[in-house]
Order: sequence, then structure tokens, then C-alpha cells
Amino acid sequence: MSRSSQVIDSTFESAGEKAGLEIWCIENGRLVLVPKSSHGKFYTGSAYVVLNTVLLKSGPPQHDIHYWLGNEANKVDSVLASDKALELDAALGSCAVQYREVQGQETEIFLSYFRPCIIPVEGIYSSQSRKSNRETYKISLLTCKGDHVVHVKEVAFSRSSLNHNDVFILDTASKIFQFSGCNSSIQERAKALEVVQYIKEHKHGGKSEVATIEDGKFVGDPDVGEFWSFFGGYAPIPRDSPSAVQQQPDTPSPKLLWITLQGKLSQMGTNSLDKDMLEKDKCYMLDCGNEVFVWMGRNTSITERRISISASEDFLRSQGRSIGTHVTFLTEGLETAVFRSYFDSWPQTTETKLYDEGREKVAAIFKQHGHDVKELPEEDFEPYINCRGILKVWRVDEDEVCLLPPSEHTKLFTGDCYIVQYTYPGNERDENLFYAWLGRGSAMEDRVHAISHMSAIVDSSRGEPVMAQVIQDKETVQFFLILQTLIVFKGGLSTRYKKFIVENGIVDETYDEKKVALFRVQGTSPTNMQAIQVDQASRSLNSSYCYILQTGTSVFTWIGNLSSSSDHDLLDRMIELINPTWQPISVREGSEPDIFWNALGGKTEYPREKEIKGCIEDPHLFTCTFTEGYLKVKEIYNFTQDDLTTEDVFVLDCQREIFVWIGCHSNVKSKHQALSLGVKFLETDVLVEGLSLETPIYVVTEGYEPPLFTRFFTWDPSKAKMHGNSFERKLAILKGRTSSVEVPVRNSWKGYSGETTPDGLRSKSVISNGLRRSASPASNISGTKLNSSGGNRRASSITPISRKLFPGSTPYRGGSGSPTVKSISPSENGKAIQVDGSASHSENAKAIQVSGSDSDVISLIFSFERLQVNSKDPAKDIDAAKREAYLSEEEFQEKFGMTKQAFYKLAKWRQNKLKLALNLF
Repeated sequence: MSRSSQVIDSTFESAGEKAGLEIWCIENGRLVLVPKSSHGKFYTGSAYVVLNTVLLKSGPPQHDIHYWLGNEANKVDSVLASDKALELDAALGSCAVQYREVQGQETEIFLSYFRPCIIPVEGIYSSQSRKSNRETYKISLLTCKGDHVVHVKEVAFSRSSLNHNDVFILDTASKIFQFSGCNSSIQERAKALEVVQYIKEHKHGGKSEVATIEDGKFVGDPDVGEFWSFFGGYAPIPRDSPSAVQQQPDTPSPKLLWITLQGKLSQMGTNSLDKDMLEKDKCYMLDCGNEVFVWMGRNTSITERRISISASEDFLRSQGRSIGTHVTFLTEGLETAVFRSYFDSWPQTTETKLYDEGREKVAAIFKQHGHDVKELPEEDFEPYINCRGILKVWRVDEDEVCLLPPSEHTKLFTGDCYIVQYTYPGNERDENLFYAWLGRGSAMEDRVHAISHMSAIVDSSRGEPVMAQVIQDKETVQFFLILQTLIVFKGGLSTRYKKFIVENGIVDETYDEKKVALFRVQGTSPTNMQAIQVDQASRSLNSSYCYILQTGTSVFTWIGNLSSSSDHDLLDRMIELINPTWQPISVREGSEPDIFWNALGGKTEYPREKEIKGCIEDPHLFTCTFTEGYLKVKEIYNFTQDDLTTEDVFVLDCQREIFVWIGCHSNVKSKHQALSLGVKFLETDVLVEGLSLETPIYVVTEGYEPPLFTRFFTWDPSKAKMHGNSFERKLAILKGRTSSVEVPVRNSWKGYSGETTPDGLRSKSVISNGLRRSASPASNISGTKLNSSGGNRRASSITPISRKLFPGSTPYRGGSGSPTVKSISPSENGKAIQVDGSASHSENAKAIQVSGSDSDVISLIFSFERLQVNSKDPAKDIDAAKREAYLSEEEFQEKFGMTKQAFYKLAKWRQNKLKLALNLF
């Protein structure tokens, strides 16, 4: 319904054009705009209309309309507010969700607009400025309920109002007291402190004293005595009798009722609900007991909608329902997740991006006819972590994990599972990010072992690394940016994969240059490109991509008609990576020779339209409780960093990936447990958005949140370093003691005792920020077999990853490019000897200082033969990426023809080339 076709209130003329809140109040039978300075101040005798507008990154704005009714508002104003809310929806094109809000029973989404709370004011709103001549401060007693949003209600100033279950605020002229019932939760007490802060700032000008009172603790505390003096002295609060405890009513089965044009309700004759039951030219009421929905078809008029709203409210009154029953009004196509969850089936739709899809298709048609047109820009993704870190990859093989050489890091097989460790410099320390990559054709036992091995590595690591699970074809963009280039081959190398295909008589598809193979090339840049081996059949082609076809005798590159020039550049680069000796034959879509189709088993139909990515909505935050196999979730609206309470576990749902955040004081004690919770969340699909069970899952720990996670918040790092429970932290902030609650960077050397490390020793190195970095924790896992692909267990086998981003960052290198290494190896008697202030051991080697660069190197000396990659007697516990650093100055000069100082001044690529020629890389 367009604005031009409706006569609307002049105050709605520009409503919804800007993001944020707009509030109107009914005054003397007309609608008046409430100034922003008065937002959040609601009068008990008035009725309001509230509009919240969110401007999304793509697509139309999102609107929510609420009409708020004060407990003392008259019926005429209440009905007018309801009508004006419907009129506002029509003015916005019938694209808003409407909520009825009753004082004291507001929805959480409404309260989230007015953090930390709303405290209704007695009286009636007036647009004329009024000055208060109150001489004496009125003492008030408020009760606070809620652990994430707070319902604040004024109660009688009497001892009988207090109880053991709630949190109370006593507001006096000189001091604000918070009384916490012994049965109240820590989260409720913490949120009530935010209300105390609000009262202090808005009613006392920030000058009032604050005191916190614990229920049952009163000996020797002057604040406690002062608190009880307002109630005539201390006396015990009676315990609630069993009958006083409200039993949770059984949730009734939802009932769908058709609302006739005469305002009558007729129940539908079925217990099973289906979307097809909702007709476009009718209105319905879905009665779910404690909440009611009114659904209005797209083809209904504003008069029909007004009748439906009135009929639903009359129905609730006639049923004697609680005044706090939440009522939500929905227009077809804007159904909330809660509403859709009551239906047995609700088809997924992709209507929100129709205009973008149309533009894409028009561009594709023009390109097919040879016209050069601009396409919609590719989705841009900024890497939120430093991508110039260190990469390690292990392949899972039964109960072992095999460390792969750097040349194999970016070559994965669909029948295998891998563990990827990425180490990058953070603000105060090195950070680790672990991925378990699960191939689509991998055995379930290998998948379980991959998660188990990764969890063991993470649990033994310093700090609290981020852990993630990704499944082939569902990788995150960040995963691709870390690897830069990725080639995924069909088949597998693991024992279980080989055993599976033999037992099931399946042809081994493991990649072989002599066989026919088809690769799809994808990505956005040279630092984000992949070649994925697909079925060698013409149905695997797609006009949006470029492909490499290997026939055994020749190689073809196939260029789709909808591919771009950047795709063609990636195609050339991928040819060089897979096999630089290939001399490919380039063919364009539509001009393929017969030999091309014959290699693919004949020509068949394949997709020829531009692939359109679905619209990604803003993320949603949920608090999660997982007990006895049942997951209970609750959405946190308009979330902030302060909502991440340390006692809880949260899931941040970003659609293409989810993050499980573990609070330090939560009952989830392991990342493996948190990963299981994430899987359960995907199964539940709270928002009914069709989340895939293969959606990537990240697990992050409080205090160790990576930028990948914090980018969704306005993040204050100092809050992440505070200790204590939620209440203690809020109280410290309230009393200005934030500096005393910060803790130093936590060091957790959990797996590094002599009993759990190979040979009973530790291997350490110093990185560029001066912090000590341990050798790979994977080599220190007790009970896990770790083999490198060459059969030798090494403390480190690493590949530095270069990135254009963060150009000033050169991780793990000194100012002149020289490595800074401190190594420890065992001595015969097991005692450590000091070398320049660092612990060291002697293993047929002497410790010397290598000077001549800006950053001196302290290193052990080994012979050239022991340092070579294929040595029969390799040096143990060295940094394999810095093998040359362990040579003596004399032998270094002999082999490289220059000093170490001169070598480290060379460009990195030249260093690697020289090392490669000497088999040291």
C-alpha cells in the first residue's frame, strides 16, 4: 500500500526514512512527535506509538512498530494509538511488524531500545515544557526482573514488598540502595546495577552514593543498618509458601482462527498447521496462550485489518486473559521466526533480493550477446586478522595425525580430514586459530578423530585459541584468506578412506595426473583462489566459472560466458600452481571441440545462469542453556558487548557461520562441549531460516575474542580483561574501580609439563613482540600419535604466509629481517645451562651468539648434514623454517657464500630460493 494512495497523518510524512527511533504520543486526541530528549520517558496516563527503523546493508529498510499503553491511559487514547500504528504501517507500505505493549509487560525487543530500562512516570504527557517545583525527594522502591533486559516496576514502599527472589532498588535523596534477594541470579543483580547507574545519572546528577545489600547479610555493615532503618528496623523476610510459588502453566496447543469481516472468530478444523492454510485475502489469529499473533493477508484492506485487531483484543478480554498477553500483528511476507515455528512446514523464500537478481540477469544476457557491461560488485570481505602468520597442517589417519610438509599445506583431498593451525601476531601476544576441515567423502570415524585431536591440541595450547569446524564446500572466506590458494582433489590418502572403497567396491577416484580430471576455478583475487576437482561430466560446468580439464594427453581451459576478466586471471594462476609444465588449450563456452566433450562423457545440459548469493541479514545473538540433551535459547535484541555475561554461553548467528562464545564462569568447560552445543543450535534452527547442519562453527573464549568475532560489536578490550562475576564487574565500574579489576594477560601452559612433552622437554622461541611462543602444541599432546609425512616427528614445520594487508607486519622476524630464535635441547644430565639469560641445554652442540644484524640471534649449532630436510639423522626440536640459523658462521659462509648478516638483508623470496637449493627449505 503506497503512501500516495493513503490519507495519512501529517506527522508520519517522513517517518522511517532514517535509522533509529521515532516516538509519537496521543495528546488531546491527536498525535504529537516526542522530542529525542524525552525518548524513554513514558507517562502512565498516556498512549504512544514507537517506530524503530534499521537500514540494512542491502534491501529495503526494516521497520518495527510498537504502540505502548500506560496502565492509566484511557480507552479512547489506547484505541487511537492502535489505529495510528496501523496507519503508520500502511504509510510505510505495509512492511512493518506491529506489537502491542502494555506497561509492565513490555516485550524484550521493545525494552532493548531503551537500555538499561524504562521507568514510567506518573501523569500524562504534555508537549508543553513543564518545570517541577518538587521540594522534597520522594523515596521510591523499585523491583527489577530480568537477566538481559530489565522490567522495572515501582512497588509499595513497605517491608512486605520485599522478597527473596527479586532484586530491589531503594531510591532515597542521598543514597541509592540495591537489595538482592538470596534467590536472585548474578545476572539479575548485575543488570539491576545498570538501573542504579541510570537513576544516579538521571535523577541525582551523578552525585548520589550507592550501596549494595545482600539478603541475609547484615552484621557489621553500616549500609545495611541504614537500609533497614527506612523500614523501621531489621526484621526477617518471610519465606514464600509453596502455594505462593507460581506453577508454570502447560503450554496449550496453538489454535488458528479465521477472523471474518464482521469481527467473528472461527476456528480452523485441524490440529496441524500449514502455511497453505493462510489465504491472501483474509486475516487470522494464532492463539498460543501467552502470546497471540494476528496475521493479515497482502490483499486485505486497512479496514479489514482494523477489524481484525479490534476482534482479537475483544477476544482476549472475553477470555479473561492476562493484560500482559503479548499481541503481534504480522503482514504476509513479514512473519517472525516465532510465528513460523508453530507451522509444520514453512517454505524458504528468497524474495528480498529480487532487484539485485534482476540486475544480474540483465547483465548476464548482455554478456552472452557480446556486450561489455558492468556487473554487480563481488561481495567484499575484509580480513579481520593479520594474514601474514604461520601455517601448519596435519592429515588425520586413523588414530594418528601426520604433519604435512609446506608444499602440501594447500592440497587437500575430499576423502580425508585435516587439522589446520594458523598462528598470527595479535595485540599483546601470538594468537592461534585452529580449523578441522572435513572432506565430503571422509569416513565418519576420521571426522570424529579430527575433532578429538584438534580439541586435544587446543586444550594443551597457550591461552585460549579459537577453534572452528568447517566442511568441504562450506568453508568461510577467512579460511580461504588464510590459505590464500587451495586445491581440493578427489579421493583420499587416509587408511580409512582406502579401506572404505575396497570394502564397498568403489572405484578409487584419488587424483592422478594420468587420469581425466575437471577442476572448477573460483575466488576473488590471487590471495583468495581455489581449484576444486568436480565430477568429470559436462553437468559439472557452469557459465559463471572457468574450468581446467585434464585428459591425460592434453589440458583444456574452459571459459564460461558469464565469467569475468578477474576469473580469467585466476585461471592462469591456477594452471601454474597445479602444474607449471602444462600448455593448456583455451576454449570459450560454445566453441568446444569434440575431444573436449568426449573427455566429459558427452555434452549435456548444465547451469547457464548467473549464480546469485542469498541476502545475508544482520547477525542475531542468543543465550544458550544446554541441559539433559535439551537446548534452550533466548534471543538478545539490539545486543552489545555488555550482553556477553561471563556466566553464560552465547551463539552469534551470522547465517553463513556461527560463533559459540564461552563465558569464563559458564558451566561449559571445554571447547569440544561448546562445539557440540553449536551443532545442536544448527539442528534447532531457531530462526527457521533453513540453516545448514554443515554451517561453519567457531568457538571463542571470553577474554580471547578475535577480531573475527569482535567486529560485530562496539568492542572495549578493557572489559574483556576484567575478572569476577557479572555483578562484581558492574559494581567495580559503578564505583570507579575498573583499574583494580583488570587482570594480566592470562597464560595457560596447560599441556606443557615435562610428562606430556616429547622427551620430557620444552621448546620455546621468542617472537617479534617480545613474548615467548611455544613450539607447536600438537607435538605435546599426551595420548595422541603425531607423525610428520616424512616419518620424522618435528617440533615445527611452518610456512610463512604473505599478505598485502598489514604491510608493516613481519611476524617472527627482527627489525632487519633476521629470525629471532631461542632453542632448548636436552643435556645429558637433564640440567639447563644459561646462555645470555635464557635456559638452554647441550646436545653435542654449543650455544653461540650470532651477531651482525639489528636483532641478534641466539641459537644452537648443528652440522649442515643434520639440518637438511631429508637428513637421516635430523636435528631435533628446531624451528624448521629457520634451519639455516643453526649453522655455524663458518659453515654458513661456505654453503651460502655470504655472512648471515648479508643473507638476512636479502628479500624473503631470495632467501627461500637459496635455502631450497641447499635442501634447507
